[in-house]
Amino acid sequence: MAIPCLSLHAVSKTFPNGVTALAGLDLDVREGETLTLLGPSGCGKSTVLRLIAGLAKPSAGAITWADPMARKNLGVVFQDPTLLPWASVFDNVYLPLRLAGVSRAKAQPRIMEALARVGLADFANALPRELSGGMKMRCAIARALVTKPSLILMDEPFAALDEVTRFRLNDDLVALKRDLGATIVFVTHSIYESAFLSTRIVVMSKPRGRIVDEIEIDSELPRDAEFRLSEAFSNICRRASRALREATGEAA
Repeated sequence: MAIPCLSLHAVSKTFPNGVTALAGLDLDVREGETLTLLGPSGCGKSTVLRLIAGLAKPSAGAITWADPMARKNLGVVFQDPTLLPWASVFDNVYLPLRLAGVSRAKAQPRIMEALARVGLADFANALPRELSGGMKMRCAIARALVTKPSLILMDEPFAALDEVTRFRLNDDLVALKRDLGATIVFVTHSIYESAFLSTRIVVMSKPRGRIVDEIEIDSELPRDAEFRLSEAFSNICRRASRALREATGEAA
């Protein structure tokens, strides 16, 4: 079993309005895995991502990192691509490097490499309004990749896309993971998406983010169109579905 690159120890998060999103959560993120947080709305999935990203602080408990420097170079992709509408695809991907003080000339090879990885090298000069929804998300992913992070956090990035585009981007993400070897923490409501992408699924319930199941998936399973039709995929989906029913308080 891979060693944790970070661990949440008895982490709780209560917001100023008194709502407790997490209470006493223990969770390891292992080096090189694709960990999916699956659960109903309000179970604390996105809160976990925000705490790991440093966008919020725990009310109690602690987050420890095997390499403290890793927390300074995370890639984050949200459901909304949040592209600058007046900036080209190139300049949107350049943004994190520009904020880090990297010159445009020095950044150019890294930007073009990131765009090539997501199939947008020919659209470097396009504006966001000229892109489809899927292409906008590819641009957001390229922006997350350009700093070459060891950990990528993705908060329902494909939820607003049609099913065909979503499947295609799931395939692309699997290929990127294979090429980059990065650790990914992925948040979704989709049982099928979690079963396809993950090497481990953690199913969370509301309130307070209780973990109701943890599903280990063989990382050697081929993630392709045939996998979606396989018995292994069906078994993963059935178990995740049962756990999700428990998480929502329905009878198993």
